[in-house]
Amino acid sequence: MEFVTSWAQEGIQIERRANITKLLQLRFGEIDTQLEAIIPKLMELSADKYIDLIYQATREELLSQFLDN
Repeated sequence: MEFVTSWAQEGIQIERRANITKLLQLRFGEIDTQLEAIIPKLMELSADKYIDLIYQATREELLSQFLDN
C-alpha cells in the first residue's frame, strides 16, 4: 500500500500543473486567461489523456470541451 502525505500530494499537483502549462506553451505559445482557466480541468485527467488532448486538439476544441462544461 502506498502512503502519500499531504505535502507529497501537493508537490505532485504542482508538478502536474507545471507539466500541463509547459505543454500548452509549447503547443499554443503564450498562456492567456482562457488556457489558464482549463488547466485545473486538465489536471483531473490522467497524464496520457491530457497529453493526447493537448497535442491532438486545436485550441478551440480544448476551450470548447472544458469551458462550456
